[in-house]
Amino acid sequence: MSFDESSSVISKNSRYVAGGVNSNFRLGMAPGPLVFKRGEGAYLFDVDGNRLIDYYCGMGAMVLGHSPAGVQAAVKAQVDEGILFAGQSEVEFEAARMICERIPSAQRIRFGSSGSEVAQAAMRLARAATGRSKIIKFEGHYHGWFDNVLWSTAPALADAGPAEAPVPVGGSRGQSRLDLEDLVILGWNDLAALEARVSKGDIAAVMMEPAMCNQGAISPAPGYLEGAQAICRKHGTLLVFDEVITGFRLGRGGAQERFGVTPDISLFAKAIANGFPVAAIVGRADLIDMFATGGVLHGGTFNAQPVAMAATVATQAALTPEHYEKSSVFGVRLREGMREELAAAGIKAQVTGFELMFHVAFGLDAPAKTYRDLARADKAGYARFTLALLKQGVRALERGAWFVSSEHNDDVVDQTLAAVRIAAREVASTLKG
Repeated sequence: MSFDESSSVISKNSRYVAGGVNSNFRLGMAPGPLVFKRGEGAYLFDVDGNRLIDYYCGMGAMVLGHSPAGVQAAVKAQVDEGILFAGQSEVEFEAARMICERIPSAQRIRFGSSGSEVAQAAMRLARAATGRSKIIKFEGHYHGWFDNVLWSTAPALADAGPAEAPVPVGGSRGQSRLDLEDLVILGWNDLAALEARVSKGDIAAVMMEPAMCNQGAISPAPGYLEGAQAICRKHGTLLVFDEVITGFRLGRGGAQERFGVTPDISLFAKAIANGFPVAAIVGRADLIDMFATGGVLHGGTFNAQPVAMAATVATQAALTPEHYEKSSVFGVRLREGMREELAAAGIKAQVTGFELMFHVAFGLDAPAKTYRDLARADKAGYARFTLALLKQGVRALERGAWFVSSEHNDDVVDQTLAAVRIAAREVASTLKG
């Protein structure tokens, strides 16, 4: 496949848009940023006329695939009624009811527009509720691009210090190191380290992805979430689950329902509205009500924007148990088929994760249990593999994540595995290990 027209469009429009993209996470993929015209089901169609099987799925947001009819109809109907009221609408209350009825921690809810935004709200709320200032986050976990949390999300091991005492590594030039005064970095899946730090009594919240899916697709160690919850309760610290990725991909009730651990506060975005800019902070009623009665400010012009709320209601209505049962069959078949094809090509790889989101890491002898395990993968080799896949009509993230929608049916999986077979054989001789 040729991607010359995408390259031309990006080059021409870089005079207006920095780098030709509006998010740095769209840079760096070979052969360069792509420009799309439309999406349909499991496919994207680009300006070069290519039809690509899409496993970005809007970075995980498109759990129903591209352009689902039910979401489209709901959005069009709401546009006819009104776009933005700077007031309340019945559709936002319906969306709130649906989320609260299916998420175990959601006694109360507030909507926002992005995961980065509601992560900030959670930290502010935790500090107000506990009277403490420090937040624990973990290596490899991502909670948005703001200065105070963009630390050690994907640090080079040479910079990260010892595992038992991680050195915070910033994710961008221009970050203020003053933000580190209230941030503590730990390694995930280590209860002893967590207990030792939380026991000092100055931690407002422990914030984590309940399954590490920004980097890899790593499950919590047996007993880890339960242990973290017990530690937090013992020392008066709030437990916050960032379910921006895991929410509505690991099940209707999120990772917290799947693993049976209910945090104090949870964050959702991405798949909550199948591609519309919706996020939510949910949790214990006494905590979330502090936004209304406890002097904790939470605002946003576009919070609960009616069109986005209509998309939320339609998406949640489509996320039935039957949806997960059907989609999971496709996801598991793809995951297992990829493992077999890579092994047949002689590529050492770990294919791990869940039904609707899994991860592929080249060069590892065993499944990663921590970020530091994952950081030793052959990223350059995997990037060559994704470029080879793209030339076969399959679009997969270079960081190893694969997102599956309900539109990735058996025919799509067959096409994908055929492309994997060709790409794997093409790059096998170039890989280390």
